[in-house]
Amino acid sequence: MVLRLDDKWLWDSWYVHDDGRWHAFFLQAPRSIEEPELRHWNVSQGHAVSDDLIKWTHLGTCFGPAERGAWDDYTTWTGSVVQESDGHWHLFYTGTCHAEDGLIQRIGHATSDDLHSWKRVGDGLCLDLSGDDYEQFRPGFWHDRAMRDPWVMRDPEGDGWLMYFTARASGVTEPNAGGAIGLATSPDLANWTLRPPVFRGGFGQLEVPQVFEHDGRWYCLFCTAAQHFSAAQAQATPGGPVSGSHYLIGEGPRGPWSVAPGPFLDGSLPCRRYASRILDTGEGLQIIGFIDRPEGEFVGEISDPDPVNVEPDGLLRVATGSMAE
Repeated sequence: MVLRLDDKWLWDSWYVHDDGRWHAFFLQAPRSIEEPELRHWNVSQGHAVSDDLIKWTHLGTCFGPAERGAWDDYTTWTGSVVQESDGHWHLFYTGTCHAEDGLIQRIGHATSDDLHSWKRVGDGLCLDLSGDDYEQFRPGFWHDRAMRDPWVMRDPEGDGWLMYFTARASGVTEPNAGGAIGLATSPDLANWTLRPPVFRGGFGQLEVPQVFEHDGRWYCLFCTAAQHFSAAQAQATPGGPVSGSHYLIGEGPRGPWSVAPGPFLDGSLPCRRYASRILDTGEGLQIIGFIDRPEGEFVGEISDPDPVNVEPDGLLRVATGSMAE
């Protein structure tokens, strides 16, 4: 049973497991706008719960853009949720504003005691781009100033926190070779220091990063579209470019990272599943994302999960017979 709403399209999602129950947070937009591509500019965040990642109870809208004039008054896009040791929950999200036509992305911060009612920390602004490591907006070269999809996790090598995000590296001449996974660090979830990207190249954008460790190996899941493969990456990918989710392999949470060799993990043309997450259920890894355009028309539902196998060499494979086949 997919997670579907009769009156809303759903897409990017992120998850937390608390007290035996899965919480899904996802982007949503009213189907009444009729044109699916307009969903990005008519967005809010929804919340649903499940005991098994299959049967879901929708709890309604939990977050959305601020009042006009704020830095995030246009969109509040994809993020992640973590819990502090004091029990408080923290949401990190992507924001844009009307004043910049939604072209400049920044990262925001909100908190909650119940995983549903979120309140911005101050005005919500948490982190912005600066310095020479990241590409600023270049009209005609790339379509936005990328700083989105924050993935926050405890630093396994220290006492603080790590934030990974979708970005672009500066000084790259081929647009589709400029995608990057950005990094920031924090001692307390409130004060963040921007660091150089931990990975760059291969694609024009590596969206919705998710960094995790499994059996002593480090992975960074990401999604991208066929039109955003670099020339070199297109040639190196068996079968050529597709749209969907693939991953990086790292020596540790800070890398160095490299694109996993071999076939693309979970991709197709037209795109079937996008913006996926890999969840550890305690009984193995499962991949879950939104159903995109398997038959050419946008679907806008969250898929049922499919098993992910870890091969002896550490490479990931979505199980045969799943949605990816």
